[in-house]
Amino acid sequence: MKSKNILFLFILAITLFSCGVENDTKTIRLGHGLDISHSVHKAMVKMGEDLLERSGGKLKLEIYPSQQLGTERECLELLQIGSLDMTKVSVGVLENFAPKMKVLGLPFLFRDRQHSFDVLDGPIGQMLLNDGEKYWLKGLGYYDAGSRSFYTMNKPINKPSDLEGEKIRVMESVTAVNMVRALGGSPTPISWGELYTSLQQGVVDGAENNPPSFYLSRHYEVCKFYSLDEHTVLPDVLLIGTYVWNKLSEQEQKWLSDSVKESVKYQRVLWAEAEEEALREVQKAGVVISRPDKTLFAEKVKGIYEGYKDDADIYPLIKQIQETN
Repeated sequence: MKSKNILFLFILAITLFSCGVENDTKTIRLGHGLDISHSVHKAMVKMGEDLLERSGGKLKLEIYPSQQLGTERECLELLQIGSLDMTKVSVGVLENFAPKMKVLGLPFLFRDRQHSFDVLDGPIGQMLLNDGEKYWLKGLGYYDAGSRSFYTMNKPINKPSDLEGEKIRVMESVTAVNMVRALGGSPTPISWGELYTSLQQGVVDGAENNPPSFYLSRHYEVCKFYSLDEHTVLPDVLLIGTYVWNKLSEQEQKWLSDSVKESVKYQRVLWAEAEEEALREVQKAGVVISRPDKTLFAEKVKGIYEGYKDDADIYPLIKQIQETN
């Protein structure tokens, strides 16, 4: 961990009191990096309202959006040391903390959106959420983050060769780095909060993300080409630190779990609406949207799967996911 991160965590550890108690009300603090207009934040607000009602005022959710408490990586580190209670991160970042999660970041893993829901809502998804507990991170549920596609400043990405020589921003994810490299691009990890400026200054030529993130971040002001190759279906994960979870009673855990389930259902509805709005609005702003042949991209990344054949943890998971109906 870098020295500035250590200082950051130390300050947060002093200023935040995990699961603080105020007049018989336990306050659970949730930090995340998204804007308040994002469907995930709106779903969290609903979760907080439901939790307060379910618990009869005994549990209260306090939300800190827009990276107020740090980047996704920093929030995960805060959870691990018990200085923050809950957070939402992309699976792409979580794989650095809970290695089995990397399977969800593999390109073209899911046949379609319903297939991804069947996997995430089933035993495989639950196993992956539980697996994080050994790293002091308990997964509570998956928020829909749609499919990720490439957006660029200078030209559309209609075939893998169009990525050659292009610097593409990726998350701090080995899987994402390997994917862009396999497709011929130059992967460049940059934090989400720094990406707009990096695009403006030409540090990178483009990035990859889902339609609402492309729209709400205003990256469409810089990148005028959006190529919907939909290479990954990468969910967001809602987590609670095991330090905090284990301090909750069984009843309190049930109140929270039930509120999370309702939040997930609500967010999926909001997400579908947000995707349609995002694509409509970026087109109005002059973005050229293309839908390339996905098989060209899928063929180029087959080697990534071959690289996991000797991995006793990941390869069986790949097969189980592919065989899920």
